[in-house]
Amino acid sequence: MTGHGAPPKSPRRRRVRDELRGLPSYVRLLAGTQLAFNLGFYAVLPYLATHLSESIGLAGWAVGLVLGLRTFSQQGLFVVGGALTDRFGPRPVVLVGCLLRIAGFAWLAFADSTATVVGAVVLVGFAAALFSPAVESETAREAVRHERDTGTPRAQVLGVFSAAGQAGAFLGPLLGTALLYAGFRAACLAGVLVFTAVLAGHARLMPRRAPVRTRRVRGARTVFANPRFLALCLAYSGYLIAYNQLYLALPVELTRATGSQDAVGPLFALSSLLVVCAQLPVTRWSAARLAPRTALTGGLLLVATGFAAVAATTPYLPDRTPYALLPACALIVLLTLGQMLLVPAARGLVPDLVDERHLGLATGALSSVSGLAVLAGSAGTGALLDLPAPALWTALAAVPLGAAVLARCVTPVRAEGRNTGAAGCVPGGSGTRQPSPEKE
Repeated sequence: MTGHGAPPKSPRRRRVRDELRGLPSYVRLLAGTQLAFNLGFYAVLPYLATHLSESIGLAGWAVGLVLGLRTFSQQGLFVVGGALTDRFGPRPVVLVGCLLRIAGFAWLAFADSTATVVGAVVLVGFAAALFSPAVESETAREAVRHERDTGTPRAQVLGVFSAAGQAGAFLGPLLGTALLYAGFRAACLAGVLVFTAVLAGHARLMPRRAPVRTRRVRGARTVFANPRFLALCLAYSGYLIAYNQLYLALPVELTRATGSQDAVGPLFALSSLLVVCAQLPVTRWSAARLAPRTALTGGLLLVATGFAAVAATTPYLPDRTPYALLPACALIVLLTLGQMLLVPAARGLVPDLVDERHLGLATGALSSVSGLAVLAGSAGTGALLDLPAPALWTALAAVPLGAAVLARCVTPVRAEGRNTGAAGCVPGGSGTRQPSPEKE
């Protein structure tokens, strides 16, 4: 006890506090607004399907179409938002994205027909396609700058950003549940208030960065003709295809093992809570001991192990018992640990693979290519859902396992004082200095 009768703060809490205080104020702004953006978004999104079917009266196929349009207008158009960020600078793109998100949620609150709902949902998705690549590329740029200035690994900064986003994704549905007692419209309007606060914060605090004057066609050709960057996109796609199985294969497994999908919500909450609580320690550990490419590979192997654990254990656990949930819990824990390793590593590799002038485009392309891969992969994995559980989960484990092999091809050409990972499928090194051996 201290002299004032208050218990002393734990070393872990003090270390996290000091770590956050040590970040530049601009990075804290980006992380805080990522939290707020996800908070407002996830306060509404989980309940959109129910609203469309019960309040608007859309058929099941129409609900699926609307949700698919939202995903395409967001994930598929990230590359557009990234290109606009490079062309005009991040500030105007972020501000326009916030304005469109405010307009989209206000429109959705009062939409009462199929056409108006589709328009509102597409606007909401496109707003994120502008906002997210601009904020993510700015975070990566600032992480590199902070690493050069202080020696702090960029993965730690990106880990803070990931943890903030997951905190918003975790708290958003809780806020939405409380707001739904006042109706879906109230939840949408609360989202409007959150995004208005995000807009005000960025308008006041986001610096004006000069746009890059470059030929857009040449920039796109440079990014998409880069074999190292394409290898990163494909490896990251393997992770997202695997993560998407939480929406496809996991509910099927829970229904088979327990007779219902009631555990889906608690398992998602467990995943988000793990990221919120453990992302910073995991990132701190991996940044000190692992090169980014090794962290990317190790994360994918953990995801593959989670799928393999389901395949190996389901034949031996009786259905309709508490033990039947153990494989799903193991999957969630291992997949989330893999996510905590590989996501900051993947984002931190982008600035080493492309010219800084094209960082926004590359950041958006990473998400867009992965989104298209998930769209194609979902059709393929959906066709496997009728297989027996061991065969299904063994086949699914092959996706992140193959991605882990591909991740070894991601060889940074510039490291700015960091390890380059000279071994790989594509020769590394910029020709200006000898690469140091990668930490394993």
